[in-house]
Amino acid sequence: MRMTRHHLARLAGLVLLGWTTLALAAANDEWTRPFPAVHIVGNLYAVGTYDLQSFLLTSDEGHILINTGLKDSTAQIRANIESLGFRLEDVKILLTMQAHFDHTAALAEIKSLTGAQMWATKKDARVLEDGGASDPHFGGNPVTAFAPVKVDRIIRQGDVITLGKTTLTVYEHPGHTEGSSSYGMTASEGGKTYNVLIANMGTINPGKRLFLNPTYPGCGRDFAETYAAQRAMNPDIWVAAHASQYGLHDKYKPGQSYSPETFVDPDGFHAAVEKLDQIFLRQVLAEQLEGEQS
Repeated sequence: MRMTRHHLARLAGLVLLGWTTLALAAANDEWTRPFPAVHIVGNLYAVGTYDLQSFLLTSDEGHILINTGLKDSTAQIRANIESLGFRLEDVKILLTMQAHFDHTAALAEIKSLTGAQMWATKKDARVLEDGGASDPHFGGNPVTAFAPVKVDRIIRQGDVITLGKTTLTVYEHPGHTEGSSSYGMTASEGGKTYNVLIANMGTINPGKRLFLNPTYPGCGRDFAETYAAQRAMNPDIWVAAHASQYGLHDKYKPGQSYSPETFVDPDGFHAAVEKLDQIFLRQVLAEQLEGEQS
């Protein structure tokens, strides 16, 4: 039987659906396993699960919550926030680093519970508002769908988000999603000032296409520009959307005494970016070879 483009696209979708289901099953324990809240530095805390990282930034005028986890993560996030002496209901601004279900699926519920505003980049806002349907990589996959959440404000490169004494700078780092974003801040403790980056890392999901039949127009360029932008950054402390990406469990054990030096790791950040860039370059070469052979 002659395979049409429609048949090939459907086959690719089925393969992606199968991969996503298997990946979710494999990751589910670490994605849902409870983990106590972690004081990162200053007013920044990790309040998510063992691997899916949610970040709380506190202030006297309310709090900022970055990311959730899967759809059942609200109770764990609430418990971690309350263990720190704060209230989920005092969250005023919701942010996300990437509009994928494993970081967004509880946003709608938390928005309803708190009345917080949802702020997002333009291209991730589209995906948030349709529950992942328009995601060019995972859209249409029931495994990766999530409850739609209304976006109240669009944020852009260089915007400064201020709530009380909390100040975050927005960095657009697309590729992993079209609207992926990171957030920078400074924290001062013990006479030292730390540059802090809540970094969305440019990982390439299986099945993502960069230049040859790209997953979305400009996909490869977005990844390349993100790696270049992140190589030029110099955070003293960095965290990421997955604990495994920034080595949380190598740096910290539950019950460990707090020290702002725990997460100081500038070399680790640059090494992580370089590793992802090398993976990117290998895929670019593979796509070039594929194009030559077709």
